[in-house]
Amino acid sequence: MAAVETESAPLTLESLPTDPLLLILSFLDYRDLINCCYVSRRLSQLSSHDPLWRRHCKKYWLISEEEKTQKNQCWKSLFIDTYSDVGRYIDHYAAIKKAWDDLKKYLEPRCPRMVLSLKEGAREEDLDAVEAQIGCKLPDDYRCSYRIHNGQKLVVPGLLGSMALSNHYRSEDLLDVDTAAGGFQQRQGLKYCLPLTFCIHTGLSQYIAVEAAEGRNKNEVFYQCPDQMARNPAAIDMFIIGATFTDWFTSYVNNVVSGGFPIIRDQIFRYVHDPECVATTGDITVSVSTSFLPELSSVHPPHYFFTYRIRIEMSKDALPEKACQLDSRYWRITNAKGDVEEVQGPGVVGEFPIISPGNGS
Repeated sequence: MAAVETESAPLTLESLPTDPLLLILSFLDYRDLINCCYVSRRLSQLSSHDPLWRRHCKKYWLISEEEKTQKNQCWKSLFIDTYSDVGRYIDHYAAIKKAWDDLKKYLEPRCPRMVLSLKEGAREEDLDAVEAQIGCKLPDDYRCSYRIHNGQKLVVPGLLGSMALSNHYRSEDLLDVDTAAGGFQQRQGLKYCLPLTFCIHTGLSQYIAVEAAEGRNKNEVFYQCPDQMARNPAAIDMFIIGATFTDWFTSYVNNVVSGGFPIIRDQIFRYVHDPECVATTGDITVSVSTSFLPELSSVHPPHYFFTYRIRIEMSKDALPEKACQLDSRYWRITNAKGDVEEVQGPGVVGEFPIISPGNGS
């Protein structure tokens, strides 16, 4: 009896089971999912499977489950609607939006006036108009941030930090895009530079270079500093504080929300704390934070002005009878060149604070 040979049906995309295909599609980026819509009717249906778009909504737009419920839309619809609004910023939006969300969440209970001073986001046409006004393209990450918040009102304290000395005060506001455009520089020394911040007390601004010029890289953020030794009075030096707007803004926010920059009297003070600058004797801990003041510094001649903040605190586990009072101070300060300066005297800034367990000065 002859054996009967049977031919198996050819394996096609249409005959593959749904679950393995959905698993494969779950590894694709949003661009590939969209491209799948044009391959076949089957893939078009599968790539529209709504749970596939949940990951992309969270990854690129930070859309929460609560927000989805409030808007009463499916994930794919949310992704498409958001993309149609801010899609050009998809490579920057998540980082910038997270920084803004983290900053506002941290500041709301601590500096509510500062949060209330923030302006609503600018429109695309507003940013386009500014580009036409200044004759330069704005960086996409800058535009992205200003779509979320168009700077702040000119108030004190400013969002970008404060510094207070006995005879000097600085508080920097984040400028809205129209005010920034009014301060756009075409003059020698600051050519193609747009101000990001402004201090109404000192006139100090941080700038972003929207074009590469005069030794600056495009998108660098910096403080300007006049070159006091140059023959050309327009010559300036720079204290660079960020390679891009994103680098500048997110690093600042990280320092604030991590507690690296202390909040004192509803203001953010840009003191930098070095973990190595801490000494403990018994129940008493002394820590030192420093802050660079570019407005009082120069590169030519080399003069770099720092202020410092000393915190003295007693362990919360110390016995109540261990409470003590600061009687005098002695500091031995060594700079980068090895030069030593000694400071001593009664109390501190004319005060003699009492230090008790869990409290400091």
